[in-house]
Amino acid sequence: MRSMILGLLAETPVHSGAGRSEGFIDLPVAREAVTNYPVIAGSSIKGSLKDLAEDKDIFGNEDKAGDFLISDARLLLLPVRSLTSQYKWATCPHIIERLGRDLKLCGLSPKLDNQPLTIEKGYVLGTGSSKLFLEEREFNLKGEVPEDFIKYLGNLILHQQTKSRLKDQLIVMHDDDFQWFASYGLPVNARNKLDSNKKSKNLWYEESLAPDTLLYSMLFERKDGALDKIEGLFKSKPYLQLGGNETVGMGWFAVRILGGADGRK
Repeated sequence: MRSMILGLLAETPVHSGAGRSEGFIDLPVAREAVTNYPVIAGSSIKGSLKDLAEDKDIFGNEDKAGDFLISDARLLLLPVRSLTSQYKWATCPHIIERLGRDLKLCGLSPKLDNQPLTIEKGYVLGTGSSKLFLEEREFNLKGEVPEDFIKYLGNLILHQQTKSRLKDQLIVMHDDDFQWFASYGLPVNARNKLDSNKKSKNLWYEESLAPDTLLYSMLFERKDGALDKIEGLFKSKPYLQLGGNETVGMGWFAVRILGGADGRK
């Protein structure tokens, strides 16, 4: 069974809604039930791919299953505001471990588990000064992220210039510290609907994923040739729109395929 991974780098803010409110946030993003990490449902990705495709048969219908399987888009790198630099791309050992398992499931050989990363609470792996201020929290620098891991992450990013920023902006923090940022560090924007007299009719607060958030989704072939057709969707324009608010420019991702017909590993 052939498989591949879609690297999804957010080019604009992304709102993939949960359909329920939480506290003062009227429209939160969808999250994994256990980890509370932001997630984009596989059904949403499948629908967007179907909109792009001329051959709709590979997606199935009421009488027939589709010719490929697709997973939810999982979080890999989260942009975090920094007082000591532009911003940092944050991740954690749990996410790195899960990425390694997913890559093996797709038949790739990342060797990420050959150098497991461990870090204490309040510390990060990365580059820069000894003190790092992220949002309102202070962290201490403790070593650098392994070069091999930085290079491998770059395989999931489309733009070469963006890849080149990984070395200076990537940090690895403790799982619990990362969960705090994934839970409370996403942008929340106030939006307003005006009536015919241009007076406020409905004010609401909407959570989103920031530009430069990196996610990935796994695809598995059930019928020969199905993934060739999916790859073909991105040959001339490697971009995909996911989530809501498309008419105001939200939800655009740059797509990089890992694995697949060209064998990029």
